[in-house]
Amino acid sequence: RKSGSRKIGEPVRPISEEHRYDHVAQTRPYAVSDVMADLLNVAALSLKMGGRLVYVIPSMLDFDESEDLPRHECLRLISVCYQPLQTELGRRTVTMEKVKEYNEKNRAHYMENTWVNGAASADKVSKIREKLLEAAKKKPGYEEKAALRKQKRKATKDAKKKAKKEAAAKGLEGTTGQQGCS
Repeated sequence: RKSGSRKIGEPVRPISEEHRYDHVAQTRPYAVSDVMADLLNVAALSLKMGGRLVYVIPSMLDFDESEDLPRHECLRLISVCYQPLQTELGRRTVTMEKVKEYNEKNRAHYMENTWVNGAASADKVSKIREKLLEAAKKKPGYEEKAALRKQKRKATKDAKKKAKKEAAAKGLEGTTGQQGCS
């Protein structure tokens, strides 16, 4: 969830005038499945009849467009274009068109039926990072490469700490012996 974004239906809390310019919005988790459901719902609500929604969704090879793409009763699927990015990972550009008027009374029904297979379909989109990591671990030489990356990160961190200590020590050297002078 992006900073300051909120789910549909959450009340808007006004920010007092004294905090308006230095306010930092609270960030809260926002599940990918909820983001997609909200995206389609807002599109169905706000698009004019015949208007189109185009979005990109990440996907693995086991992604089934007929079951794993989010749906909305007011939107018709026009096209899906797959672009491979890695052996296991790709993205799909999805185009949908508004074909039915949105009925606010059916909002809960629309939201419940976004994912054809419920959580199983939503998980295929939301757990991409975990799946990529699992696939990487199966490749030969993964453990050695991971150990090397860990060593490099530690060396970089240690070098930064050392440089910071040296800079602090140099800063203190210039101030020693100056107290009590008149």
